Amino acid sequence: MSTNKEDLKNKIIYRASYRGTKEMDILMTNFVKSLIDELDENYMQTLDTFVNMDDEKLISIKKKESSNSYSDQRMLEIINRFQNF
Repeated sequence: MSTNKEDLKNKIIYRASYRGTKEMDILMTNFVKSLIDELDENYMQTLDTFVNMDDEKLISIKKKESSNSYSDQRMLEIINRFQNF
């Protein structure tokens, strides 16, 4: 694995682990760890954007209350996996 990809992976896992609330830390860490090893660098960039969304937006996505107005297919796939996690 390239150094940049490994650095990005570590950054995403760290961000998922330290969100501010213990419940969201656990949810996001488990979600990220369940899929990060199978992602290529482009998907990891999208996952980085996803884990940096605010908690309210992520909760809305998880509850399927948020409209999927994203045009990026990678983001839609991550959102779908998150909703079904």
